[in-house]
Amino acid sequence: MDSMLHVEELRQLMQSFIDERLAAKLEKLDPDDPKYQDLQLQYQFENWVEDAARRVGQLQVVSHTLKAIHPDAKGTSLFAPPELLAAHPWVGSHLLEENYATDVVGNAAALDVYKFLKLEYQGKTLLVRAQEQDAALLAALNDDALKAQEWLDAFASITDNKGKVSSSTRAKQIYWLTGDDPTQNDHFHLLSPLYPSSLVHRVYQHIQRDRFSEEAKAARQARRDNKASETGYADYPNLAVQKLGGTKPQNISQLNSERGGNNYLLCSLPPVWRSREQRPPLKADSVFPRFVRQQQSRWLLATLRDFLLSNPPANVRTRTRVDAYIDALIDEMVLFSAHFQQLEPCWSADPDCQLVEAEQLWLDPMRAEQDEDFAARRMAGEWVKEVQHRFANQVNKALGKLPVGDGEHSEWMSRVNKKLNALREVLDD
Repeated sequence: MDSMLHVEELRQLMQSFIDERLAAKLEKLDPDDPKYQDLQLQYQFENWVEDAARRVGQLQVVSHTLKAIHPDAKGTSLFAPPELLAAHPWVGSHLLEENYATDVVGNAAALDVYKFLKLEYQGKTLLVRAQEQDAALLAALNDDALKAQEWLDAFASITDNKGKVSSSTRAKQIYWLTGDDPTQNDHFHLLSPLYPSSLVHRVYQHIQRDRFSEEAKAARQARRDNKASETGYADYPNLAVQKLGGTKPQNISQLNSERGGNNYLLCSLPPVWRSREQRPPLKADSVFPRFVRQQQSRWLLATLRDFLLSNPPANVRTRTRVDAYIDALIDEMVLFSAHFQQLEPCWSADPDCQLVEAEQLWLDPMRAEQDEDFAARRMAGEWVKEVQHRFANQVNKALGKLPVGDGEHSEWMSRVNKKLNALREVLDD
């Protein structure tokens, strides 16, 4: 009984969609117009669905598009679900959650077929049901099982690559050396980067919400009125807009059309450096407490702590992400130390300097040119291990207690130590 109800409701959902499109077309015609009768015949359920199953071959559901690179490029766009993409620590399509927007490329005149497949019934689109070979949808399409199966398979194929994978002379292309001889053409692999349409759409939606939502407007008004606000807001200085498709954004892709052709470009200008006069770290026994209070260090440590507290799975993706945070922290530490290393030599000889000797040897390298004993202790290199140890202790202290067992804790420490071993060459320079 329930299965029959699902079939009837699915049939009614599809019929309502077809009827609405027919009504919109008949609205401008006189009943005596010959086109009026033709349209009624064309929009009968079986006729329209059969035609849609034919026209769906003119469309492809994708996540990465080619025409956004160049509107006249003729080549392959790809459907690459986020869960199938390789993990890496940078922002990319692999970070999109399950509920992400797919794009559509192909004949813009057939986009009504995609809208049809986006109809939802009990939380699933018709496209998902077609790909799952849903029995209720199969029965709702046609009483003829063979014909219904043919239509279902046609709709499910909308995510398949059309034809042979190819690039275009109008696409951006990179020749990547994979062999040993750069004079040989066959030692190169041709890369053709595609436009990450699903990711771009998510960024666009996020920025639109931050700029124009009622919550954001209220928060900005609260600031102008010097009042408290329950929500914060985000600004995007020097935001640029790239228009794709001109007056016909649908010729690029469906999502581009939904954005009116607007694609946001975040400002990538280098920051204007404003540094306060750097003073020697006097009357302190270590610089590491100051290091972890730096804005970028604080953010990295907080983000790493939140990630570890989420109890991530013990896999390559997790290890890669943790390694990236540690690498970034080490980079920040190198930048942090450079400020002290460029101070007037011998500042660590000041009576008010209370730094442990290892940190003096690390942060005042030019003192070795004037102090032979200092130079000899620095050359011995024992201080490097001490700096590594103090850095590791400070990172662990900043992370606080994490809800992990002995095994996970040992794995975490071994990865930290592995990364810190790479620091020796930097410290020795």
